[in-house]
Amino acid sequence: MTDAALEALITASHRHPRNVSRNGARHPVETLEFFGLKPDMTVLEILPALGWYTEILAPYLAERGRLYVAHFSPDGVQPYMPTVLGMWEDRLHREPELFGRVTVRHINPPTEVTVAPPGSVDLALTFRNVHNWIMADQEHDYFAAFFKALKPGGVLGVVEHRARPDADPASMRTTGYVTEAYVKEIAGRAGFDFEAASEVNANPADTTDHPDGVWSLPPFLRGEDKEKYRAIGESDRMTLKFRKPA
Repeated sequence: MTDAALEALITASHRHPRNVSRNGARHPVETLEFFGLKPDMTVLEILPALGWYTEILAPYLAERGRLYVAHFSPDGVQPYMPTVLGMWEDRLHREPELFGRVTVRHINPPTEVTVAPPGSVDLALTFRNVHNWIMADQEHDYFAAFFKALKPGGVLGVVEHRARPDADPASMRTTGYVTEAYVKEIAGRAGFDFEAASEVNANPADTTDHPDGVWSLPPFLRGEDKEKYRAIGESDRMTLKFRKPA
């Protein structure tokens, strides 16, 4: 049965209209229900950018649950990191009625990796971030941090741009697409058991062989022939559920 509270939140007035317009491409209700989100959980959201999912998670968990958000560090090595962190924090401060109970942590391997009290989290979530960690040679550091934060039996939910199964490691460092097999390998090395996959965020029209990688597609639309890529839609994405052994 669909969660009525989640259904209401995805189109609620506090959400930015630009974010609401992407509900059809990102399937937030179906994705969060697949990962097992419940209103009394302790949840960890990893690197939320400007808060597309935070807009949903924070009010959903405010009364009975708890939300940790691990964002960029002020000491992040890329210039955009402290800038995006500041933009996200500004919104939290402007809307304390929505975001006042969010606990903010920073993640910046290898120095900042304690994103929640060890063994305290029921559900950790990351949306379209794994390719960035691969580019920085930090994917194993990130997954180890999630494993440490989760309770025994806790769930890690991963949504990521999906490469063709035969994509080589070099392409995963430049295109923004990652194979399912490699995500499962990273998770397995961290200690997770693979539990299930969903096709809720699949897009068969995405061939993954674009001049600017995933950034050719919406919402980025880099490069030329924007109408062609707008017609394809957002990327083909894997939606994977892992569990920390009990």
